Amino acid sequence: MRIAIPRETHPGENRVPVTPETAKKLCRLGADLVIEHGMGLGSGFADEEYAAAGATLTSDREALFREADLLLRLRKPQRDEVPMMKKGSIHISYLDPFNEHELVRMLQQHGVTAISMEMIPRTTRSQKMDALSSQANLAGYVMVLQAATHLPRIFPMMMTPAGTLKPAKVFVIGAGVAGLQAIATAKRLGARVTAFDTRPVVAEQVHSLGATFLDIDLGETGEAAGGYARELTPEQIEKQREAQKATIAESDVVITTAQVFGRKPPVIITRDMVEGMQPGSVIVDMAAETGGNVEGSVPNEVVTVKGVTIIGKGNLPNEVCRDASHMYANNLFNLVEDAWDKDSNRFKIDFEHDILPGCIITHGGEVTNETIKKVLAGGN
Repeated sequence: MRIAIPRETHPGENRVPVTPETAKKLCRLGADLVIEHGMGLGSGFADEEYAAAGATLTSDREALFREADLLLRLRKPQRDEVPMMKKGSIHISYLDPFNEHELVRMLQQHGVTAISMEMIPRTTRSQKMDALSSQANLAGYVMVLQAATHLPRIFPMMMTPAGTLKPAKVFVIGAGVAGLQAIATAKRLGARVTAFDTRPVVAEQVHSLGATFLDIDLGETGEAAGGYARELTPEQIEKQREAQKATIAESDVVITTAQVFGRKPPVIITRDMVEGMQPGSVIVDMAAETGGNVEGSVPNEVVTVKGVTIIGKGNLPNEVCRDASHMYANNLFNLVEDAWDKDSNRFKIDFEHDILPGCIITHGGEVTNETIKKVLAGGN
């Protein structure tokens, strides 16, 4: 089976879907691995390393797409790339299927089997394939470093002959994978950390990291399928805002990670809350690219509102692209290996598989994922 790895062309993207280590593993599976020249350079992996792993290098991008049985990617395909893929081929990458309706239709019409890495089910067995979690983990780390860089004071307490410096106060909103890593990183840097999540069940995890959990009674919240936070009602969001006002005003750094899978994120920090913070304070809005948790945040920019710095930079794992590539490449390889049929020496599409049906979006000229099928039909 020919597995092809094209170079990523999204502006500024340095992460790669296959490292020399996972290239070697793919070749050991029996794959005919073909990689576009320069594919790994963004993360510091030279062509020679891939050649040594057993891959063939090519500069013919169109042939790479045309002859591939399986394409492994990081970013979703461009519209003009889909017609180059042969009917019956398999494409695995991030796909954003809730929003990329036209792209999903194109993949369907061209008979491409599209597998979305965002849709990997969050089960115990699929943890090693869960790219959303692996990349969110790194995003949590990067957010704290960004905040520390822009904050005009240090995170830890420091006692010196010139006086004592109090530790910075960090407030993390959302204690999912990214939030928990942000809490852990801020604590390691010596900050006093408070966190809130709509799921009271995570309070124990917050406490285990040495942070304080802000208890707000929002009524029935809980978790949605896959462990995601359930979308709040407008009344619950307003109640959360009011209860968090004092903590936000007292904080040197606020990090927001509140995202609802497949939907626009809620605005949980309003303009008046931003203006209520001390000048020099910093807010990092993880959701800025998809709509933002913070009123006034700008996607991929750093702005100042009444002396408060709001960081809205996207693609946070890209800031640590080498480690992000290692993690994503392992997620991708683990998925391929799990579905690899040794008898036919190929990636097998099996709808009886306990992981694949949830992340296959199109197959055999049809949209097979029931959730995405409803979205395309105008359902919820």
